[in-house]
Amino acid sequence: MKPYSIDLRQKIIEAYQNQEGSQRQLAKRFKVSLSFTQKLLKRYRETNEIEPSKSGKGFIAKLEQHTQVVEKLVTDNNDITLEE
Repeated sequence: MKPYSIDLRQKIIEAYQNQEGSQRQLAKRFKVSLSFTQKLLKRYRETNEIEPSKSGKGFIAKLEQHTQVVEKLVTDNNDITLEE
């Protein structure tokens, strides 16, 4: 799922600052979840940021870092067990 736009995030924050309703009312008004509204406002208060968080797409599996070693072990000893 794509993150909500910066424009929508800004509108929610401005509406809350202008006391246009409770967090629950704003969530309903802008058709987002209450938890999103709460997290957005909390993050804005703590960091003054409204941009979406970075996704975990840069994650590299631990085993992937050792692919060459594993491939060499399998090539050298093709009946090796996981325990070995």
